[in-house]
Amino acid sequence: MSPARSRVAALGSSPTAVLVIVCLGVFSTALDQTVVVAALPSVMVDLEIPLTDLDRASWIVTAYLVSYTVAMPLAGRLSDVYGRVRMFQAALVLFAIGSALVAIAPNFEWVVAARVLQAFGGGATVPIGLAMAVGVVAPERRGVALGIVAASAEAGSVLGPLYGGGIIELLGWRWIFWLDVPQSFLLIALLLILRNYANPNAKMDYFGALMLGAALTVLTMGLAQRSIFSGESLVPYAMIGFGVFLIAVLILFERRAVQPLFASFLYTSKAFVSSNITQFMVGVALIISLVGVPLMAATVMEKEPWQSALQAIPVGALVGGYILRWTGVRLVGIVGLAFVGKGLLFMSGWEAEVEEVRLTMPLVMAGLGFGLVIPAITVSALSAAPSTYWGAAASLVTASRMVGMALGLATLSAWGIERFYSLTADVTIGASYAATEAPLIEAGVTVFQNLFMISGFLSLFAIVPALLMRVEDAEEPEEANLFA
Repeated sequence: MSPARSRVAALGSSPTAVLVIVCLGVFSTALDQTVVVAALPSVMVDLEIPLTDLDRASWIVTAYLVSYTVAMPLAGRLSDVYGRVRMFQAALVLFAIGSALVAIAPNFEWVVAARVLQAFGGGATVPIGLAMAVGVVAPERRGVALGIVAASAEAGSVLGPLYGGGIIELLGWRWIFWLDVPQSFLLIALLLILRNYANPNAKMDYFGALMLGAALTVLTMGLAQRSIFSGESLVPYAMIGFGVFLIAVLILFERRAVQPLFASFLYTSKAFVSSNITQFMVGVALIISLVGVPLMAATVMEKEPWQSALQAIPVGALVGGYILRWTGVRLVGIVGLAFVGKGLLFMSGWEAEVEEVRLTMPLVMAGLGFGLVIPAITVSALSAAPSTYWGAAASLVTASRMVGMALGLATLSAWGIERFYSLTADVTIGASYAATEAPLIEAGVTVFQNLFMISGFLSLFAIVPALLMRVEDAEEPEEANLFA
């Protein structure tokens, strides 16, 4: 038995037990990616945030996504260095502390700061969990393992608004976050049955992680400015330019680092690069679906903010992971993207009044498509890295989607509001229904149609980089271990 396999055997638990613990962890933290979508109206009322500041309030969501994303490369590499079990536990402690701080928040600024800390812990669980899942199964079953973990994470994201709505009805929005605390410490206790393995030869690139976090934060803040689409201010363009400059500095530094965050074998791999580009585009389309669908339902359609059909995402992830061994990553990825693109383009034809079939079928199609591409992208990306870099590789490919989600949400908020204002500039408030409400609803429908159409075409365009995805056979260094 190889040293890597012997250490897996020494964990004291079966692969099933490891997968169950990992899945519970990523599900719990993924809930909080979207749970605040349902809580946002209650939070705005409780903290006295006016509706006119919706783009500012969206930072309760955006700040979580940005911090979640920044945490991934740092945590993924830290788990390669100090051990995945201990870093998973540390991530859950941070998540619990952040959740408790959100629950006691007295104002908007406190909520945003606490969400940043909460997300830093939550974001760390995903890449570490993916690396742990890959390490406890045979290579031919990695697609299934990753599909199960991905399905758990997606189930958390999709069920977040539904879960949040139920808790709000029963106990109030603050209890959404209070309940995170006991859940986290239960998982920490379960992780004690697993052995931790550190790698004394591995080093952490802290400067690279800091520069990446700064670049992502500045870029997202620049894109979140409403004036970026009106041209009224040069500030957002300056922020975007500074973010690009930070990325350039990061690239130069990474080339000289002994053990860089972005190891050279990752960005020279066609499989890894194409997987990350595809993942970024999927992230943009996913956040517009998760946020745009319930918003359109609750505003211009006057329906409950339903999105139960998007529960097809975890189903698609399980199916995609299972069939990978026969179809290969490229075919599954392309089919999934085609489903997403067609589903979103069907959504772009929604009006204020649409029959039930036309509402449900595109959601099911898009949901299945999102699920199918997840294990295909992850297997392709992780195949480019040796086991001693699985944490870093998993974090980077997951972060690519989160970057797409964060930037997509920022753009959705800024561009959507600016587009709505431009369409309603001539509407006179206080006139008859025909002169006020009808044009406002029509403008809202147009904005959502535009967003879904852009996302649909972007998803179809993502097929181009997906054509380069494949499973590579990364060379293992001597004495590599799966939980290093």
